[in-house]
Amino acid sequence: MAATVAATGEFGLIAALTGDLAQPPTTLLGPGDDAAVVAAPDARVTVTTDVLVEGVHFRLDWSTPEQIGRKAAAVNLADVAAMGATPTALLVGLVCPPSTPTATAVGIGKALRAEAEAAGAAVVGGDVTGGPVIVLAITALGNLGGRPPVTRAGARPGDVVALCGSLGRAAAGWAVLSRGFRSPREFVEAQRVPTPPYAAGPQAARAGATAMIDVSDGLLADLGHVAAASGVVIDLEVPPVPPRMAEVGAALGVDPLTWLLTGGEDHALAATFPAGTTLPDGWSAIGSVREGDPAVLVAGRPFDADALGWDHFR
Repeated sequence: MAATVAATGEFGLIAALTGDLAQPPTTLLGPGDDAAVVAAPDARVTVTTDVLVEGVHFRLDWSTPEQIGRKAAAVNLADVAAMGATPTALLVGLVCPPSTPTATAVGIGKALRAEAEAAGAAVVGGDVTGGPVIVLAITALGNLGGRPPVTRAGARPGDVVALCGSLGRAAAGWAVLSRGFRSPREFVEAQRVPTPPYAAGPQAARAGATAMIDVSDGLLADLGHVAAASGVVIDLEVPPVPPRMAEVGAALGVDPLTWLLTGGEDHALAATFPAGTTLPDGWSAIGSVREGDPAVLVAGRPFDADALGWDHFR
């Protein structure tokens, strides 16, 4: 019988999760004390947090522990990148039932570490406790490198709206999985493990981005936050539907444009740039900013959908 976290014990689990953690130079004191110490090179730290709950954000019958861990890290690291910062550290709170196999908890933890390392950061500490379902509470830190943060409030009339990363793939994957299928693999994998363009955030900041956001809840919903914070209208072009996504939409009876515009969990980055800016590599123009009461339009019109993005309490 596989060992459980109850048999392994709290401190045995902590040792399994932190025993061989590698740390970047920004970690001055890692796991093992009452708190970690992380360098703040320009005396400021970006901080963000997310909570992922089993049955809401992930399912063990859909994803492996490793996929869950990578996803948990990615959703936080993407928020750091969206401020124009470089990720430096993660703090992890893990809740799990006593019956959870130790291998499941360790798999999640090792994958969190791997995703953090891919972004140039490290897991520097956290906590473990028991509960009725698996919950991951992640706090991410980032370094702005001496630059001002790129907030949601900086978009100005005349700016270009641009995107780095993919849209709609995770939503298509959720639709596929929820109907009991496991293909097309590209969409299913996008739902299981997002691939945020971490380096694109600081890249956009250096290029003069005026506003930026992580597309976690859907393009229309998240750009709606930018429009509201900036007091502008954002007018998007109608995005092209990839042929494979069109096929899946037809098979499931779903307009794939809905996935592209309202589907969340891809964790692309959307930003606004002054007109005439040469967009950094990997960024593509998708719309424009103009004066008016805050709104997000598609080809000059409101998009007709039951909901413009994910809302946890709707």
